[in-house]
Amino acid sequence: MIGVDVGSGDRLALGVLTQYRMATTEQIHRVIAPEVRIEQTRRRLARLRSEGLVDRITLPQAGRTRVWFPTAYGVQLACEWPEMRGHRPSRTVSDPTAVRLKAGHTLTVTETALAFLEDARRRGELCRPLDWLTEVHHPIGSGEAVIPDALMYYRRGPADGDSGAMVRAFVEVDRATMGPERLAAKLTAYERLHRYMPTIPGRRRPTIGQEPALED
Repeated sequence: MIGVDVGSGDRLALGVLTQYRMATTEQIHRVIAPEVRIEQTRRRLARLRSEGLVDRITLPQAGRTRVWFPTAYGVQLACEWPEMRGHRPSRTVSDPTAVRLKAGHTLTVTETALAFLEDARRRGELCRPLDWLTEVHHPIGSGEAVIPDALMYYRRGPADGDSGAMVRAFVEVDRATMGPERLAAKLTAYERLHRYMPTIPGRRRPTIGQEPALED
């Protein structure tokens, strides 16, 4: 194997922004390189911006906080990588206006990801930056779907071992902006997802106690 790792930090930064959709300078630093000075992350983001891969907006109501997000070119490039294949962000992920209007909720989701990621690091367990996927579409039949705020992969036990339990979990971040009826409907949708059995073409849906059978 050729030992070339040029641009790996840039690649991770762009991959994280594509999957998380947006992050502040501090958040992206805590995800990709907490062991170095934040100035290095600032320089990295500035370089990616000069290459047209990421952009930023400033939130004046939050102490002029800079919020970073991928450009359309950055998304196109990142989604060609093997570790990102099959993950397609929404078309508005690169729109500055959409970023500004969604910043409150999405940055809270990013902060939630950091809580799991940093706790896994402290525990010596395995939860990598790209093990956090936002708004993954899960069909539940009748043209409906459940779209959680995030889907997380996590392995309990020592990160350098192979005997830990694998965990996959949905994450919903409630900022008290959703009424009780809508919240109850969302919980009902998750219960439907738990029971949902997708229909395979050419195969009848089995009844209780009956083996699936191919259609004639």
